[in-house]
Amino acid sequence: MQVIKIHHPYDPELIPEGPVVLAMGFFDGIHRGHQAVIKTARKIADEKGVPLAVLTYDHRPEIVYQQYPAGGVHYLTPLPRKLDLLEQLGVDRVYLVNLTSALSALDPQKFVDQYLVGFHTKVAVAGYDHTYGADASLANMAHLKDFAKGRFEVVTVDKMTLQDNHKVGSTRIRQLLDLGDVQSANVLLGYFYQTSGVIVHGFARGRTLGFPTANVAWPEAEWIPAIGVYVVQLKIGDCWYDGMASVGRNVTFGEHNEKTLEINLFNFNQMIYGENVQVRWIKRLRGEVKFASVDDLIAQMRLDQHHSKLTLQNLKALPGQILQ
Repeated sequence: MQVIKIHHPYDPELIPEGPVVLAMGFFDGIHRGHQAVIKTARKIADEKGVPLAVLTYDHRPEIVYQQYPAGGVHYLTPLPRKLDLLEQLGVDRVYLVNLTSALSALDPQKFVDQYLVGFHTKVAVAGYDHTYGADASLANMAHLKDFAKGRFEVVTVDKMTLQDNHKVGSTRIRQLLDLGDVQSANVLLGYFYQTSGVIVHGFARGRTLGFPTANVAWPEAEWIPAIGVYVVQLKIGDCWYDGMASVGRNVTFGEHNEKTLEINLFNFNQMIYGENVQVRWIKRLRGEVKFASVDDLIAQMRLDQHHSKLTLQNLKALPGQILQ
C-alpha cells in the first residue's frame, strides 16, 4: 500500500496519474461503519478497474477546530494501526493529509477542486455524516454532487446500526471503552480492540505474589480501557500469548499510585524488557478492588486466572470479523 503525505498547498507532482475511487474519512477505529465505506469503495474500484485510494488525516479535527483538551487527544487507532487496518481492507493508496488551519480555511468548492478533482477521483465514497470543511452545513455529502459539477460520481454510505439501535460510531466506542465494556466495543469495531506499548520494569509485586506481570507503558495518545481486570492477549514479536491484565492504581498497596497496565501471562517465562508489544482486549472481568489482605488479593487473582483461561479456551472470532 502506497502512502502519500500531503501538506497544503500540495505539489501536484505528488499525485500519480490515472483515475481512482476515493474513500474519504478520518476513520478513527476503522469500525464496522468505516469498513462498510471502504468495502463499498473497493467493490466500485474493482468494477471500474482502477485503484482504491483513501483520503484521511494525520490527526483529529478537534486540534484545529477546538480548544486543545486538557487531557490530550487520544485515538482508537493511532496512525500506524490505522494504516495497517486500511491495508488489510485492500486499500491501494492512502493520501495522508496534514490537517491545518490553512487547509480548513478552504471553502468547500475549492477543497473539491483542489483535492478530489486534483486526486483524479472517478467516484467519491464516504459515510452519510462525512464533512470536508469548517462549515458542516455546506461541506457535507448532501452538497458534494453540486461541488462535483459532473466531474466525478458521489456514493454515500448509510448509517449502520446494530440490534440495540445504537449507531456504529467512534464516539460510542470510546464511551464503551471508558466504561470498560470492551466486549461491546469489539462488536462495533468488528475486531478485538488493540493498544500498543513497551515492556518496562515495575515494582515486581506480582512475582512475590506468584503472578509475575509484564508492565506495559502505553503511548499517551492511545485510548486505554477503564480501570479494571481484563482477559487479554499480548503480542511479542510474531506470537500472541494468553493472559489477564490489570488497569489500575494498585490500591491494595497504598493511595495515590500512578495508573499502570500489568499483564500476567500464562505459562510464560521469558525476559521481555524493552519489547514493543500489542495488547488485544477480550473481556472485562471486574473492577479494581482494595483488598483487606494480600491473601485475599491472591485468592481473587486465582479466580481471575481461572475465568480468563476459560474465556480464552472458548474464544471465537467475532461474527463477520475480517480484520485482525
